[in-house]
Amino acid sequence: MTARKHLTAMIASLLALVLALGMGISATAGTGTLSPDEVSAIVDTTTNQAEVTSPYIEVSKKAMESVVGVNNYQVRQRRQFGYNYGFPFEQRPDMPEQEMRRGTGSGTVISPYGHVLTNYHVIDGASRVTVNVGERELQASIVGSDSVLDIAVLLVPGLDLPAVPLGDSDAVQVGEYAIVIGNPLGTQFERSVTVGIVSAVSRIMTSTGLDRYGLRTESENQMIQVDAAISSGNSGGGMFNVLGQLQGIPTLKLLDGRSSIFSTDMTSVDNIGMCVPINVAKPLIRSVLESYDAQEAEAEAAQVREQESGKPRPRMGVRIGTVGAYLPADQGIVPQGAFIADVEANSPAEAAGLHLGDIIVEADGEIITSQTQLINRIQLMAEGDTIQLKVYRVSGLLDALEDSSKLRGLGTGEYLDIAVQLRVLDETEM
Repeated sequence: MTARKHLTAMIASLLALVLALGMGISATAGTGTLSPDEVSAIVDTTTNQAEVTSPYIEVSKKAMESVVGVNNYQVRQRRQFGYNYGFPFEQRPDMPEQEMRRGTGSGTVISPYGHVLTNYHVIDGASRVTVNVGERELQASIVGSDSVLDIAVLLVPGLDLPAVPLGDSDAVQVGEYAIVIGNPLGTQFERSVTVGIVSAVSRIMTSTGLDRYGLRTESENQMIQVDAAISSGNSGGGMFNVLGQLQGIPTLKLLDGRSSIFSTDMTSVDNIGMCVPINVAKPLIRSVLESYDAQEAEAEAAQVREQESGKPRPRMGVRIGTVGAYLPADQGIVPQGAFIADVEANSPAEAAGLHLGDIIVEADGEIITSQTQLINRIQLMAEGDTIQLKVYRVSGLLDALEDSSKLRGLGTGEYLDIAVQLRVLDETEM
């Protein structure tokens, strides 16, 4: 009993000593001040970057320099429709078309000549394509595409970014690191890096699309599955390995168990993203590079620079509008294209034989469906250049503009091939 009391007294003494020391320390910290050296020791710290190791750091630094934003511009027109004799008819044909950016994606520079690899769905339906490089926005042309494989190659004159090395996607292994770089949600999160692993190397994904005539099609493509975050805007960017090689093109992620090209309307399934293997894109890349002409590309770049300089541009001397602003082109009565609403006297258009009411449906082999397409093409041409047009001409069309009931009586027109040599005119008119 005496021993127990003695032990209890010892424990009580120790607790009292600890409490007294604690109170003393607290009192000292609470009433004293820290010296400048003590503050600096806590606050003025450094991190030696050389001691921070990661297989992603060097790859990210180099690869992100080659990733750009891709902008899809399309033409839209505000319309107010009425009906005349059963045909939908535009009530305000003078409403101008407006070009708007309809979507953004990403791309990766794959050659020192300005070739950029992206997804086809990023540029699908575009009247104009540009790439973002920091604060700069550069004009791009589509030099190769495959809608079934969902790949496209752009050429960007004046692009001065390093090209990434291409990998061999047949050598990709399940479990290796997957480094994804792109512009999720646009330029606000430019060149974001996400990291994961390769989850599978040969996922067969079924996608739907349209052929060049508008017929719905289905296709099966082999994809690389990764668990790195892929969000809207990452499309067309790069999926890299730890060697910095481009192994795939981030294309889609799984939404509610279904493959979809980035819809924000659905609940996302976590960490299931798909990338087009780089080897699938190599045949298109090879074809584009083999057809590359440096002199032609430089001439195009010079035309772009001249266009941006504000100098007067050569013209045909016509005022045009999209056919749908004047006539129900979607009914098949007349083709889609650029409708000639006026021909300037003593102009190249008049000299070539273009008439009021003609519909331009093709320019230098490119199908024309809007006035903006034709304008953009002409703006890249120099004085003295000749543009080859295919024009639809039908008798009685001008009368039908005044009285829509005569649309039903229009006969079959004819397609004419007309060459127009452009020149700079005194007055600015489209």
